[in-house]
Order: sequence, then C-alpha cells, then structure tokens
Amino acid sequence: MLDKYGRRIDYLRVSVTDRCNLRCNYCMPPQGVKQLLREQVLTLEELEKLISAAVAAGVKRVRLTGGEPLVRKNLIHLISSINGLPGLEDISLTTNGILLAPIAKDLKESGLNRVNISLDTLMEHKYKEITRGGSLGRVFAGIESAMKFDLTPVKINVVVQRSFNLNEIIDFVMLTQNSPIHVRFIELMPIGYGSQLDKEFVSAEEMKQLISDRFNVVHEKVPGGGPADYYKVEGYQGTIGFINAISDHFCGDCNRLRLSADGKLRFCLQQEKFIDIKKPLRQGATKEELAHIFVEAAERKPKSYLYNGWSNSQNMNSIGG
Repeated sequence: MLDKYGRRIDYLRVSVTDRCNLRCNYCMPPQGVKQLLREQVLTLEELEKLISAAVAAGVKRVRLTGGEPLVRKNLIHLISSINGLPGLEDISLTTNGILLAPIAKDLKESGLNRVNISLDTLMEHKYKEITRGGSLGRVFAGIESAMKFDLTPVKINVVVQRSFNLNEIIDFVMLTQNSPIHVRFIELMPIGYGSQLDKEFVSAEEMKQLISDRFNVVHEKVPGGGPADYYKVEGYQGTIGFINAISDHFCGDCNRLRLSADGKLRFCLQQEKFIDIKKPLRQGATKEELAHIFVEAAERKPKSYLYNGWSNSQNMNSIGG
C-alpha cells in the first residue's frame, strides 16, 4: 500500500486488548481507566480476519500490543492462525514481560519472531513504584526466556522521565555490554495520563549527550530497527537506540497503521481520527472489502502530526502505541 505522499504502508500494530496487569504512571491514573465492554472488543476470530485482510492489502509486518497482550486468553492460537499468511514476513509482540517466561517457548513455536519488553527502571523499589506493584524479577526472567528461545532481537523499551530514571541511563547502557540486547530510550509522549507529565520530558539529544560523555559510541545500522536511531558502544555486543517522537518526529518515514482493541483503524498515533472497521466486519464484509478499508486508511494518513503541546487525551492502553 502507498499513501498519497508516496510512503509504503506495510506495518500494522494490533492492540489485542485494552487490559493490563500493571498501572504505569505515564499510561494511566492509579485507579486505572474505564475498560471496554467484552462485546466492544474484537474476538480472536475477528482479529484473524482483519489481519488476513491487512496482509492481502500489503501489510508485511504485524506487531501485537495491548494493554498487555499476554493477558489476552488464547493469544498463542491467534499467532498460530496468522503465521504463514502469504506475504506476512514478521510477527512481533510488545509486552511488559511479567507473563512472558512461562510461555516464551510456546510463543516461539506458534510463529512469533521477536519481542519488545517495556522496562523503565532496574531498581526493584522503583519498578514497584512506577508500575504500581509489578515484579522486576519476573521481567528479567522473561528477558532470559526470550533470549533462550530465540525471540530475538530482544528490544528493551525505556520511557525516560527526568526525576524518575534519567539517572539510570548508564546502567541501561551497561546491559548491552555482554548481551546482544537492543536498549531503546523513548521520549515521553503526551498521550493519555502522560499528558500531565510535561515537566518529566527529556529529549533524545540530552540522553545521547549523557551517554557520549561516558562512552565512545558509534552509529549502528540495525535491520528492522523501525523509528529508532541506533548506536553502539565500541566493544559491546548490544546496541542503544533513541526514539525521538516529540523532539524530532519521524513522520516522513512512517509506515504504519494501528488497529485498536475495539476495531478502530487509526492513521496516526498522535491524531484521534479513525475508521471504524469493526462495523463492516460484523455486518459480514468480505476479505476483499476489508482489505479495501485498509487501503483507504493508508490513503488517509496525514503527512505529519500537528503537535500542539501536552494535551492528547487518548489512552495508550487501548490504541497500542
């Protein structure tokens, strides 16, 4: 698929659930957010139909997100059902890692290629604080299992907040010394509850400077690296990357659409416009008709998002940022 600006749209992020087993402070308030009703959420069979239609339209890569995708029952069945679709080259998953270790082997055998794991601190007490109750040990067990069962490359996503984990950046870089892990530092985005944390924002340039003051880093090309700008500390096995969606957005290279848990097909993470693809799906639309809707969505992608400050009201848990 091509959009009207000539960008090839071949990547679909699919939120399989709005539910999560954590309550990270930049994602949602302490009391959580109002959850979708069961009938509002796409069934696994519906997700399979939509992903199949998307692949028929030209999607080559699918990433499963949430909420936390591993809380969705029978997720492995969904992966198995889309694995092998003609034209689909890659199936990946973004997870907080809490539930990963026991099912990493099954995920790999079902057809999952790789995982991204969200991890914002390496300190147990701070992890419990930011996630409001999570277990850091279970996350590291998930990382180890992902490496063991070849869900690689394993990418660690770190959302940087000035007063919370900026002082841990060097510790995260050290994770790449003896392991081929990709650590990616992400600028805090003004989405949902995160829009209240504008004073916590740290630019990618400031992060880079902190690291280059300590290490000799060189630019690195990472296949399938997505929007991240990658570097490598000389002599280290892994890499470090920076996702600067706010300070220097990468709209010119954007190749993705997003399918929310309730069937909203979004053109841009930073805009609230969408096509309701669930309605025609439940009215019996054919695969060809659904594929045409994906083509239409690609054509409606904006050239770039209009950033007007920290005011985006969307909830990240249901759109699968």
